[in-house]
Amino acid sequence: MKKYFITGLVILLPLAVTIVIVVFIVNFLTKPFIGIVSGFLKDFGMLNKGVFFLTQEQVVLYGSELLILMCLFLFTLLLGVIARWFFFKAFLNLSDKILHRIPLVNKVYKTTQEIIKTIFVTDKSSFKQVVMVPFPKSGTYVMGLVSRESPKVCSEKSGSELYSVLVPTTPNPTTGFLLMYKKEDMIFLDLKPEHAIKYIVSCGVITPEYQVKLEAENNA
Repeated sequence: MKKYFITGLVILLPLAVTIVIVVFIVNFLTKPFIGIVSGFLKDFGMLNKGVFFLTQEQVVLYGSELLILMCLFLFTLLLGVIARWFFFKAFLNLSDKILHRIPLVNKVYKTTQEIIKTIFVTDKSSFKQVVMVPFPKSGTYVMGLVSRESPKVCSEKSGSELYSVLVPTTPNPTTGFLLMYKKEDMIFLDLKPEHAIKYIVSCGVITPEYQVKLEAENNA
């Protein structure tokens, strides 16, 4: 009985968590506009009938949410197109310069901007290599992700080329340590970054071998 219950729980919990997150995101995006769109649909007599087991109010509500999500998608797409247009790009550059001149705000804005550009634009190889490095002392190891070469001033002072390695903490990978290692001190692993992150988040319960086996079974 216990074994069957745990199996059902493993199947049900991820689905339940996924549904909760999706519903939260949909409500978060549509809530500011739901009153206006629902009123518009009611005034023009749209969706004024129930469908299957849904009442008229539910049809209007879900129809409004769907319409809002479609409009938000189109707006985001249009914004991306306009952002590539010369005049709007010039406006963004002007706004960027203004934000860089505001005290305190410029520190936060500039730092965030540099991090985002580094991760999503400049170097596609960042955090793609999984390594095993000695930490917190020689003889013990942790998994880490190689970000890129360390600053030249650090390598010059140490007398050898160093690499920056992000070591995420368990079970919260959004925090961690940024460490610098020599290449010969790193053990390069033939693992996907997502496998390493799942291993860290699960406190070592979900091993990379198990993840590879699970993926093979899902693709079979």
